[in-house]
Amino acid sequence: MAKKDTGRQVVANNKKARHDYHILDTYEAGLALMGTEVKSLRMGRASLVDGFCQFTDGELWLEGVHIPEYLQGSWTNHSARRRRKLLLHRSEMDKIQQKTRESGFTIVPLSLYFVDGKKAKVEIAVAKGKREYDKRQTLREQQDNREAQRAMRYKNLG
Repeated sequence: MAKKDTGRQVVANNKKARHDYHILDTYEAGLALMGTEVKSLRMGRASLVDGFCQFTDGELWLEGVHIPEYLQGSWTNHSARRRRKLLLHRSEMDKIQQKTRESGFTIVPLSLYFVDGKKAKVEIAVAKGKREYDKRQTLREQQDNREAQRAMRYKNLG
C-alpha cells in the first residue's frame, strides 16, 4: 500500500499571533466555505491578521478573517469578512470551550492551508495573551539565538 504524502500548501500565516500570544494547544479544523472562497484561496489570497474564533450556540466560528472576493465571480460571490463555521470533532470542541472559559484565554487562527491540494484547513490555537515585557523577552531571546548561531558559523569557517 502506498504511503500518502501529507503536503501542505500554505495560503496564509498569522505571524503576529505567535508574537502576541503564548500558544498552548493547536488544533487542525476544517472550514465550511463557498465555492468562490475556495477559488480565491487557491489564488493565494487571504489574511488572518484580525482573525479570532468564537463559540455561538455550541458551534465554533471563525471571524474577522479576510478572504477577498473572487475576481471572476458573479452574483454568487461571497462577502470578504463573513463568519465561517469551523469543523471539529465534538470532543475537541469541548476541550477548547473548557479552556476558553478561564479568563485570559482566547482562540486564534495560526495558518490557513490546503492538505494534499484538496481540503482547506485552518490551524487554530488556544492561547493566552502576552504582556509587553514578555514580548520584549521573546525578541531578546530570538536575537541572542541568532547571534549565537552566527558566531558558531563564523567559528567553523575560520
